Amino acid sequence: MILITGAGGAVGSALLDELRAAGRPARAGYRTAAKAERARAAGQEAVALDLGDPASLPPALHGVDEVFLLGAMGPHQTRHELTMVEAAAAAGVRRVVKLSVWRADEELTPIARLHHPVERALESSGLAWTFLRPNFYMQNFSRQMAASIRADGEFAQLAATAPISFVDVRDVARCAAVVFAGSESGVHDGRTYALTGPAALTYDEAAAVLSDELGRTIRYVGMSDDDARHMFLDRGLPEFHADSLVEVGRAYRDGGADTVLTTVRDLTGRHPTGFGAFVRDHRDAFGRRAGLRRSSHGGAP
Repeated sequence: MILITGAGGAVGSALLDELRAAGRPARAGYRTAAKAERARAAGQEAVALDLGDPASLPPALHGVDEVFLLGAMGPHQTRHELTMVEAAAAAGVRRVVKLSVWRADEELTPIARLHHPVERALESSGLAWTFLRPNFYMQNFSRQMAASIRADGEFAQLAATAPISFVDVRDVARCAAVVFAGSESGVHDGRTYALTGPAALTYDEAAAVLSDELGRTIRYVGMSDDDARHMFLDRGLPEFHADSLVEVGRAYRDGGADTVLTTVRDLTGRHPTGFGAFVRDHRDAFGRRAGLRRSSHGGAP
């Protein structure tokens, strides 16, 4: 049995779909009892699981062999995930697949500094482990940026000219499913996989792909660090999140996320999703527009 923490999130829900399609038994962990009850009503095996509540961990871990570990981002994330590592070891779990972040071992950003101590703890825990370190999710466009793309034909991010090798959440989930499929052989034990898309794009290039695929002009608006922080706060994000995202933006602006790797293809046997294909799959999120696609950019794979 595989326990999926963060089952209601983008990666967790996509991983559940992958495991279900493969016929692998999985238990979905949701942060509230109401969400778990809705999932059970829909036929899922599901439990209420709050990593900040240690009492919720032993029931969720009962009969579990493997854990997909991802806590909610925040100042307490490290402590919560470390508590899960200890509880998993005590419950006889054999393996933890940890969803980490890009370049976590370098602790380049506050978010990386949340994840790296958990990686180190897993390395000395006696549990089998695998780390997945994805780059910037393409789904950030279809979630955080979609409203302004629909309404104003633009999206705002920290000013940056360096490209980013955006990765599709669905590819991250496919890689996680492959890792779990290799449990018996142990082929992925003690391995760290950095995950990227097939190409690195600047925000201007991403805007060109969006324009081409949506049939209307989409513009990228570069923001100062202060303006970006205020934008995040205006969206209702806590200060910790806003400050962390600004620091991530600085690291990416300096070229810290432009590496393109073949890991997704190596693990899954299929090419990673290109940004153009991602946009086509999420047109409804960005707002459909009738008419012919522009041909100036020529599309993107």
